Amino acid sequence: MKIAVTYENGEVFQHFGHTETFKVYEVQDGRVVSSEIVGADGNGHGALATLLADRAVDVLICGGIGSGAQAALAEQRIELCAGASGSADKAVAAYLRGELVNTGANCDHHHEEGHSCHDHEEGQGCHGHADGGCDGCHGIQHGKNVGKKVRTHYRGTFNDGTQFDSSYDRGEPLEFVCGAGMMIPGFDAAVADMEVGEIRQVHLTPAEAYGEADPEAFFSIELERLPGAETLAVGQRVYIRNAYGQPIPVKVAARDEKTITFDANHEMAGKELNFTIELVEAAD
Repeated sequence: MKIAVTYENGEVFQHFGHTETFKVYEVQDGRVVSSEIVGADGNGHGALATLLADRAVDVLICGGIGSGAQAALAEQRIELCAGASGSADKAVAAYLRGELVNTGANCDHHHEEGHSCHDHEEGQGCHGHADGGCDGCHGIQHGKNVGKKVRTHYRGTFNDGTQFDSSYDRGEPLEFVCGAGMMIPGFDAAVADMEVGEIRQVHLTPAEAYGEADPEAFFSIELERLPGAETLAVGQRVYIRNAYGQPIPVKVAARDEKTITFDANHEMAGKELNFTIELVEAAD
């Protein structure tokens, strides 16, 4: 078995889409027998997934990753173990002991809850829970709140004033580590230098939010491989499960008598967003 880890200076690099190197481990009988550092030789999750597949990698361990990248890895039948941090060697050892927990696609500012629909789960709305930024999101390195556990209230709107999310409505502030790449870049950057009690208005371009829509995030599957897919309609948002049972949020982009095409881009990809952010607490 081969395990690849997004790698930088001995640590698990936190952003799959921007990794420049992988450390690839050869495993036999549950033990590492050799390892090598491999250059990424390209960018974008499709190119990186292909690179790993060409090297016969079975498992990827990384920090932050988006749903589009997860879909690309699933197409290459590479197992994903996301949400790792710290020493790359220790992360591999933890994986081999069965102690490393996969968070799945965690570069996603919103969390969708759903219900079972055969092998699919249909999305039931968008609730503002921050699990990360976007594919290729990056941690903020400057600001007095970087590295602190912060709690924020926020309200998100589109340019026409339509609200798409609000922690105020839920009555519970959002908690995350500032600068750790857990949030979309523009949100993280805004909080980095705020004062406790301050309320700030920010306008985010797609590059500062979920990025532009990625054409590589579209993939097609034969209908016969997805029981229940024949009931899905174009435009419907669902979850599908990859070969490892991991749920991937997607939208039905097209279908015909034999195949169905999914779009694994985040639903906010390509959109400009506005946030009212209130910093409630910042603790070391």
